[in-house]
Amino acid sequence: MAEARPVRLAVVDYGAGNLVSIRNALTLIGAETVVARGAAGLVGADAIVVPGVGASAPAMNRLRRQGLVEPIWAAVAAGTWYVGICLGLQLLFERSDEDGARMLGLLRGSVSRIPDAPRLPHIGWNQLELVKPRHPVVAGIADGSPAYFVHSYVPVPEDPDVVVARTEHGGTFASLVAHDRLIGFQFHPERSGRDGLRLLSDTVGLIAAGPPGVSASVAGHTADARV
Repeated sequence: MAEARPVRLAVVDYGAGNLVSIRNALTLIGAETVVARGAAGLVGADAIVVPGVGASAPAMNRLRRQGLVEPIWAAVAAGTWYVGICLGLQLLFERSDEDGARMLGLLRGSVSRIPDAPRLPHIGWNQLELVKPRHPVVAGIADGSPAYFVHSYVPVPEDPDVVVARTEHGGTFASLVAHDRLIGFQFHPERSGRDGLRLLSDTVGLIAAGPPGVSASVAGHTADARV
């Protein structure tokens, strides 16, 4: 019997993320990665990985300049997975209070400053409180597992059902979201030790398993983002 091919991940390079550490972590867990700097790099990928640090408006401007926004919409609508890390998670939503950016709009909701934070940015280790401990993406970690954060803004999903884990830093915020083929980490799993690698491994396992395609609601969010 032929061996199953490795999951192929297109890691988007738009000048806003540490590609080396992310690719190293994904390679370590057995995924095949390519760097995507334009639409051609997304072709044939099982998943699009969007990393990033910084602000939403400059990030979206860079994605537009590289001709990546519409190809990402089209790929997700066709059933390609999207995995967002830190800023890449925030870009899943519709708008940002930080700079008024209109983002990808694949999930309904906004991005806001961490409520009641004792200090910003929120940098360092914190815990993941599992809201959905039976979700496959967190199957390999325990409630309260540590994760490494670097950010000041957080997603505020319109639908609370997409929240898989949350974290407290003054106020409580969504730190891991998942909906159909969309997964987002507000923290950096590639810098979160053994538990972070396990999260990435479970994510790649989900992608390899290929659950049902994107629901009509996701396609609707994509259409809204074009307005």
